[in-house]
Order: sequence, then structure tokens, then C-alpha cells
Amino acid sequence: MKSRVIFVGVGGATCSGKTTLAKHLRSILPGSVIVHQDDFAPPQELIPIHPVYNVQDWDSAEGAIDWPRMITTLAEVKRTGVIPPEHYSHDHLNEQKDVSIDKDVAQRWKDTFTRIQKEHEKAGEHIIWVLVDGFLLYWHPEVVDQLDIRIFLRVPHDVLKQRRHERHGYHTAVQSDPEGTLWRDPPHYWEQIVWPAYVAAHARMVESADVEHGPPNGVVPGLVLIEALEMQMTDIVQRVCARLLEEA
Repeated sequence: MKSRVIFVGVGGATCSGKTTLAKHLRSILPGSVIVHQDDFAPPQELIPIHPVYNVQDWDSAEGAIDWPRMITTLAEVKRTGVIPPEHYSHDHLNEQKDVSIDKDVAQRWKDTFTRIQKEHEKAGEHIIWVLVDGFLLYWHPEVVDQLDIRIFLRVPHDVLKQRRHERHGYHTAVQSDPEGTLWRDPPHYWEQIVWPAYVAAHARMVESADVEHGPPNGVVPGLVLIEALEMQMTDIVQRVCARLLEEA
């Protein structure tokens, strides 16, 4: 039996709900796994210092991710369907906010994809769903090229800011330091670092560089842009599952 690995990109700003969405999809798609982009951050001592504000910059695309390692790992997962054993995820260390969805809806989609999986296996093909979530998922073209489905959750600036301020911090664990430390935003970090970095990384993929309102401009092919604040998580899951169904 041959394997078909399908990469589902789930992108969006920090606190946009992307990881929550990815985890709901994991519970629906049989045998699926998540690759978190945060796990490809460099060790804390290698995070660059912002040239103006003199604090570590965990958000600007150029230095926030170890891009060669992420690209190589994704290529290996695409080839094998398996996350390399040496890859370490620290997602479990971060604060997890529960955003539930309708159980009947989730079960219907789970039954649908289980049936599809069985149909493909009868035909000699095993589907492996890999969910890739990240706040800079559509910045590097070699990452974008590896994604088969490209989802982006958009949330307004003020809501993102409030959610970020309500978080207690982010763990900085990496493979070389599995426990890491808890990063807390310095004063004015959102205004000075996070939001400008988000705009810089995403302006090119929407019309008029309007990250708050601009529609996709085709730079990221096939991008499904979801206005996440206008929908319940159940409805977002339904919309994304409908797109996955097309792919399968």
C-alpha cells in the first residue's frame, strides 16, 4: 500500500486560534499529527536583539524560526509520513485554552473521514494527514510550497492584543533545552515588536498590503482566509473540513 501525505497549513497571528483549530482537526482526521512551527524557534541565546528597542525579538520572520531545520523536517515528514524521533515539541508546556465545538458535528466529520480512509485503503492508498500550524507559516516560499492546503485565520488587531495580554507567557523550550524558560512580554512588546512583525510578514499576501481587511492576492496560492471572529469554532471546523474533503 502506498502512502499519500497531505499537509494542511493552519496559519494566523499569535492568539488567532490556529493551534486550537489544528487540535480539533487532529481529533477528527484519523491518524493525523500536528507539526507546530513554534518548535522550530532557535535556542533562546540565538534569538536576535531588536536594533531599536534592545529586547529579544521572537516575532520577526527572519530570526524567529530556524527555517533550514523546518524546511528539512517538513520534507522528511512529507517523504515518510512520520515526525522524526529527534523532533521535540514543547506545545504541551504552553497554556491551553479550551474552545469546544459541537460534538455531533465533530463526530459526523470524524465518521466521514474514517469512511474515506477505508475507501482509499481498499484502493491501495493510505492517507496521512499532517497539520502544520504557525504564526509565520506563509512567509517562507519553501514552506508554502510544501503545504497542500493553506488555511489562514484572521482576527482584528484589538482582539489579538487583548488575547496576547491575557496570556501568562510562552515556553521557549527547544531540542537542546527541553524545558526552556517562560517568556513574558516586556512592556510595549506588542506595539513595538509583535504587531509590526505580523504586518511585515503578511502584507505581501493580501491586496493593498491591508492585513486587517485585504482579500488574498494570489501570492499564497489557494489561500483560504477565514475571518475567525465572525464565526464560531464549530463553523470554522466545518468550513475547513469541507476543504479537506475536496482534497481527499
